[in-house]
Amino acid sequence: MTQPLWVFGYGSLIWNPEFPVAEKQIARAAGWRRSFCMHSIHHRGTEAKPGLVLALDAAEGAHCDGVAFRVEPGAEEATLAALRERELISSAYLERRLPLTLASGGQVEALVFVIDPDHIQYCGGLPLEEQAQIIAHAIGGRGPNRDYLFATAEHLADLGIADDDLGWLAQRVKSL
Repeated sequence: MTQPLWVFGYGSLIWNPEFPVAEKQIARAAGWRRSFCMHSIHHRGTEAKPGLVLALDAAEGAHCDGVAFRVEPGAEEATLAALRERELISSAYLERRLPLTLASGGQVEALVFVIDPDHIQYCGGLPLEEQAQIIAHAIGGRGPNRDYLFATAEHLADLGIADDDLGWLAQRVKSL
């Protein structure tokens, strides 16, 4: 019997998993923070005008709340292949298995894509105003960068997950 495959969504996977979901729960990854720390040259920007996308950036003492998805049984291999094609398009993400604490109290090990801080697309530490200026104007293969920000901020709020930086960015980008 195949072990259940759990996937941790902290950005667009929350609102657009693109795989069959058997179960989903709010979950926390300890030691990581959600951050617009990756230049997007495919999905939300171009090489000439990169956008920004979220990634998990290692941060001692931090945590990131998101959604743990249990993949529909039998769809594990297809899901892995699709996620690798989507997330590893430029090798800026690293595929990891991380322990998650579920809001229900349990723990699972989940597939997670985290930023490679040594990759050329890594841009951790950008001031929020600079992030807002980039996000407001970048457009990539999956559409405007601002739509990615707005959808993520909206879905986090709907789930009751607070993210002050994303809230501030959404308001600032709307004003731009």
